[in-house]
Amino acid sequence: MPLRFPQLLWLLILLPLAAGAAPGHPRNFTKEARLMGSHFTYTVVADNDTLGWSALNAAIAETRRIDRLMSFWDSTSQITQINRAAGLRPVVVDQEVFDLIQRTLRISELSGGAFDITFASADKIYKFDRQEHPLPALEVMKAAVARINYRNVLLDPTKRTVLLKEKGMRMNLAGVLQGYGIRRARLVLDTLGIKGGLLNGSGDILCWGRQADGSLWRVAIGDPDHPGSISSWVQVTDVAVVTAGNYEQYFTAAGRVYGHIINPTTGLPATGLRSVTIICPDVELDDCLDEVVFVKGPVDGLAFINTLKGVDCTLITDDNRTLVSKNMQVRYLRNNQPVPTAAAPGL
Repeated sequence: MPLRFPQLLWLLILLPLAAGAAPGHPRNFTKEARLMGSHFTYTVVADNDTLGWSALNAAIAETRRIDRLMSFWDSTSQITQINRAAGLRPVVVDQEVFDLIQRTLRISELSGGAFDITFASADKIYKFDRQEHPLPALEVMKAAVARINYRNVLLDPTKRTVLLKEKGMRMNLAGVLQGYGIRRARLVLDTLGIKGGLLNGSGDILCWGRQADGSLWRVAIGDPDHPGSISSWVQVTDVAVVTAGNYEQYFTAAGRVYGHIINPTTGLPATGLRSVTIICPDVELDDCLDEVVFVKGPVDGLAFINTLKGVDCTLITDDNRTLVSKNMQVRYLRNNQPVPTAAAPGL
């Protein structure tokens, strides 16, 4: 799955930690938490302290519940139970677990297998330590991914069971779980009457409504060459923005950089892109699509996004070109001008 970095995607405005907000005067309330092995920052807009802090606590608790239910690393999670029974027997799961797995399989089909939750079945043959290593032999790469195949995830909706068809297969929902956890947190906040907020799960962002001062949310896209700096930004609301990078975990071979995102079909590291930002209303879908684009590469990835209604993207290529989908509008900080909506020459 793409590695997400909170320092690559953040608000351009300061989100004040509300302390003693006067009743009737909206404030931004913010709380941080370690969830799903990543840094999460949740912000909500409320007009009193009780609602603001209780809403944040409820949203974080819901995301934590999702993590425990479906974590690849939790020995008690339902995903772990499915993996232990691979090639042996189907496992009865909760309806929401079944439904999420079913939705990911649809993304796999739509993307031609570029997104595949059975990626955990692969043997680890690469060392992403930023050092020089030769690529493994072709037969080694093919053998490593031999058990990756979303079509071998068998679902029985009547019995609500999941079966990994072959022994040695493993499922990991890491490529979608942060997005799903954030989506569930938003639903909790809706029931509590929260009308505006921004939920950031290590680069997976969902925002809605307005900030306390009435302004839209500004979300920045980081510069891969200068960690901690910004290359461009979008001003949005009622949308999800997911940015993933492939340039922190990598190795080099014959002078070429290979990032940690693996093409599940070939076993080769995906190449051509350093950063992918996806914008659409559904943060769960967003979370899946960034990996799809990484695997497909800049040409096919951009073409794929342009076929999807209501989905846009900004890509930074290996040679530092910025490409955008046909309806995308972003701004460069250096000149505050919109990025052209056509692909760069040569693509």
